[in-house]
Amino acid sequence: MNPGKRREIFERWRAAEPHPKTELVYRTPYELLVSVVLSAQATDKSVNLATAKLFPVADTPAKMVELGEERLTGYIRTIGLFRTKAKNVIQLSRLLIQNFKEKVPRTREQLESLPGVGRKTANVVLNVAFGEPTMAVDTHIFRVANRTGIAPGKDPLEVEEKLLKFVPPEFMTHAHHWLILHGRYTCLARKPKCPACAIKDLCEFRKKEKA
Repeated sequence: MNPGKRREIFERWRAAEPHPKTELVYRTPYELLVSVVLSAQATDKSVNLATAKLFPVADTPAKMVELGEERLTGYIRTIGLFRTKAKNVIQLSRLLIQNFKEKVPRTREQLESLPGVGRKTANVVLNVAFGEPTMAVDTHIFRVANRTGIAPGKDPLEVEEKLLKFVPPEFMTHAHHWLILHGRYTCLARKPKCPACAIKDLCEFRKKEKA
C-alpha cells in the first residue's frame, strides 16, 4: 500500500472518530492494567461488568492484595481463565508494592516483568494510560492490518513493527484504537461489512463482501 492511500485511511478514521477511546472502563493506570490483564481472551463488556463491582472495593495494589486471591476470584468468576487471572492480579499487585511504590511503571520492560503482562498488554497500558505511540496488536488489528494491506505481516510482532514504521506520526496516538474499532465493528472476521465500510475504496482486500 502506498503512503498516500494509508494516510487517507487514517484521515477518514480521524474524521469519523477524532478521539477514540478504549471500551474498558477505568479511572487510573492501575485499574487499566488490571482490566487489560483480565481482558485476555474475554470481551471488554464482560470485564467491565466484573470491575464495576471489583474496583469500588479494590482499586489500588494494596487493597487488591488485602482482598486476596480467593475473594478476587469471586468477583471475576464470569471471565474466562479467572483462576489464572486472579493469581496474576494478586502477584502483580504485590510486585507493584515491592518494586514500584504502588505505581504502574512506564516502560515496556518493567511492565513485562509483571505476571500476566505480555507485550500486547504492556503496549495497551503505555498507549492508553501514558499516551505513548505504541501498537498493541490483537486479533482485530492483525486482521485489519493484513486484510486492508495497511501493514501485512506473518505474526503480531511483524505487524506491530510495520505499523510503527508506516503509520504517519500524527495518527500514532490513536491508531491503535481506530484499528481495533474497525476490526470489531466493520472488518469482521467471518463476514466483513464491506458495503458500509468508510475505506472500502482504499482497502486492498480482494474478496470484498457485496451488499
